[in-house]
Amino acid sequence: NPCVAPSLLNVKRGVGTEDQLNKQGGLGLNGLGGTDSPPDSAVSMESPPKSPPFPYETRCEPKNPTIVPREVLERFHFTFLIRHPNRSIPSYYRCCVPPLMERSGFKEFNPSEAGYDELKKFFDYCKDTGLVGPKVCSNPDAPQPTGAYGEKDSGVEICVIDADDLLDDPEGILRKYCVSIGVDFTPDMLVWDNDEDQEYVKEAFAKWDGWHDDAIKSKDLKPRAHKHAPKSDEEFYNEWMEKYGKDGADIIKKTADANVATYEYLKQYAIKA
Repeated sequence: NPCVAPSLLNVKRGVGTEDQLNKQGGLGLNGLGGTDSPPDSAVSMESPPKSPPFPYETRCEPKNPTIVPREVLERFHFTFLIRHPNRSIPSYYRCCVPPLMERSGFKEFNPSEAGYDELKKFFDYCKDTGLVGPKVCSNPDAPQPTGAYGEKDSGVEICVIDADDLLDDPEGILRKYCVSIGVDFTPDMLVWDNDEDQEYVKEAFAKWDGWHDDAIKSKDLKPRAHKHAPKSDEEFYNEWMEKYGKDGADIIKKTADANVATYEYLKQYAIKA
């Protein structure tokens, strides 16, 4: 497990004892709000070496796959956005080859950065330790969490949104999502056709030049004229061959195939309009 980020612990070096720091919230062991940490956090301390580069002493939280303390994670209502690898992987690949690579700054396609494994690890951590669930947002067919937290209501529904479902029925999916997170839906959530919003988006995505061109140029989110129609693996492969050649198509297919099972696992929990 990774150790939590020292900057999120706010430890005051050289002041008092560990017990005093803990009471002050410095190590976060009593929670950010003055309440005890959940019993599953099983906090442990790791002493740093006494020679350079003198890393800050920090702690590990078993099962937590992030560097963010659980006390901080509990402040959020997490939403998991997924997309089929046959669509997301070629989208990633095109930013790593000419001509987009000159803008994106990514000179090499790295299959390990697809992100599906990391997303599943964090999703399972949230679900299995009671950060979210057991209720699933607008999907009665979704698997129900079991175990120690299976009967305990976190008060936060499991929210998974599939990009294709959102593009097919933006208002339907967003209405269900808004109910789950306690926000009133308004139609203007699907429209950003004004100078202020356009300028905000350009600034927000400036760091990721080349990655979000379609989103930046968009002005609203309307249902697709034709709903998402399944394609065969052969059809996808032929598309990739035409755009990127055999070598490109082969690495895209290999990477996509390696992540389909994880996508399908998460898809079980996706919101249904």
